[in-house]
Amino acid sequence: MSLLDQHAMLKRQAEQMLESERESEKERIRREERQMLETVQAERALMAASELAKGVQYDKPLRTGWRPPRLIRHRRSKENDLIRKVYEIHVEGENIPPPCLTFEEMKFPRVIIKELKARDIEEPNPFQMQAIPVLLSGRDMIGIASTGSGKTLVFTLPLIMFCLEQEISLPFVDGEGPYGLIICPSRDLAEQTYKNVCSLRDAVEADRDLRTRLNISLCIGGISRNEQRNSIRGGCHIMVATPGRLLDNLHSRLFNLDTCRYLCLDEADRMLDNFEEELRKVFTYFRHQRQTVFFSATMPKKIHNFALSAMVKPVTVNVSGRAGAANKRIQQDVEYVKQEAKLHHLLTAINKTGPPVIIFAKRPADVDSIHEFLLLKGLNVSAIHGQKDQKDRSQAVDDFRAERSEILVATNVASKGLDFNNIKHVINYDMPEEIEDYTHRIGRTGRRGERGLATTFVNKLDDESTLLDLKALLIEAGQRVPTFLQLMKSEAERVLDLEDEDKGCAYCGGLGHRIGNCPKLKTSQAKQTQGIQKKDILSGGADW
Repeated sequence: MSLLDQHAMLKRQAEQMLESERESEKERIRREERQMLETVQAERALMAASELAKGVQYDKPLRTGWRPPRLIRHRRSKENDLIRKVYEIHVEGENIPPPCLTFEEMKFPRVIIKELKARDIEEPNPFQMQAIPVLLSGRDMIGIASTGSGKTLVFTLPLIMFCLEQEISLPFVDGEGPYGLIICPSRDLAEQTYKNVCSLRDAVEADRDLRTRLNISLCIGGISRNEQRNSIRGGCHIMVATPGRLLDNLHSRLFNLDTCRYLCLDEADRMLDNFEEELRKVFTYFRHQRQTVFFSATMPKKIHNFALSAMVKPVTVNVSGRAGAANKRIQQDVEYVKQEAKLHHLLTAINKTGPPVIIFAKRPADVDSIHEFLLLKGLNVSAIHGQKDQKDRSQAVDDFRAERSEILVATNVASKGLDFNNIKHVINYDMPEEIEDYTHRIGRTGRRGERGLATTFVNKLDDESTLLDLKALLIEAGQRVPTFLQLMKSEAERVLDLEDEDKGCAYCGGLGHRIGNCPKLKTSQAKQTQGIQKKDILSGGADW
């Protein structure tokens, strides 16, 4: 054998050994990650305490009086699959109701169709085509769709129809209800949802043929108890609430959930992340089976599996591709800006487009500083954050919607679910701590099929794991990746290729890290440890 042949053979052997070591390292990482995920998933199901104690298991979805038209009922499953493929609708579950291509096929009354047309909604979008029939059929559902895809209509229209049916068959009396409960993570989102439901209710009540009254209540902090008590007089059909005030009123027995048959969690990922204990307590007030609906633009696998524990044969409807993916109609510009230069660089970013513009910052103090700086520059600005009074928050949102102010400066309270028309530009003054918040923030623009622009300031103070998630998100959306992000590479990336079938974090869904160094998991574990330590001190006493 020649020396050249020997060299080629030894090179092949070395490459095979290296590949073998790399494969074994992959398997080791996969095995450790599976064990970590199993440990995390070993949590109590999201059910009422009485149901868990008695071992109650619901095995059949709730039945409703709605059925699709005969032509659609007799449509072959292959035709339904073809429609879903054309409109890129991804579904999971058993006995999935067929999609309906028009509101007439969904059997909505003329008054509702007329109201939708007045809002320039002529036909349902792909998400609504599948999700509304699922809910009208009484099925539990997890809805995953990009921001601005009309999720609010999906869960309000079926609920309006159910309440109409209940009121016509047996009118509600004083102290009865709510029949439907919508829980939102923030007051501002709850207030927006309440106004949307009320506008549909007003259209229904104005119809002479229906002649039906629907009572809708808003249950959030910042509103007096007397107002809420008056709003449920004569019975309550629909209640829109935030977890804290809802629990407070349930504990005070201002109302009960004995007749509640419809529960919707809007922005469910944030609800289960931040209000898990409150939701568990709310579930203890239910007395019967209910139709449970979870909606969000992002749905990490851990939360998705956790949500399934509260549902009966659920249907998952997804039109956004990967849950948590950024809207591809949004141009994402990421700029490296030093911390001390951010305020002055902000003016340059604002000038990229005309108004309206939303600027997001992490802390309320930063929001106030930006607000004051822009006012001194002669710009028309409103500001909103969690430490402001509800009246001031509502006024700021109303001014921005009515175009009395051109720029809105906000914390994450404005990032989830709030709907503004024709936002041209979203500026992230600083990178949020979690990539899901980034997706929600930039989702304020590029809504209803329009294009949008998102500018994000980053620097060395930002968490490396979040920046790696941002890099992966930009690559996935086909956006330009700045040089400083291209040079960043995680330890897991060197072992597991990003093109792998099990890419990303199995816990939170972030693409730039693995579950072993997930910041959200670390935060969750730290909270649990703190809780255990507090319980030990309270139960055993402390030697002060």
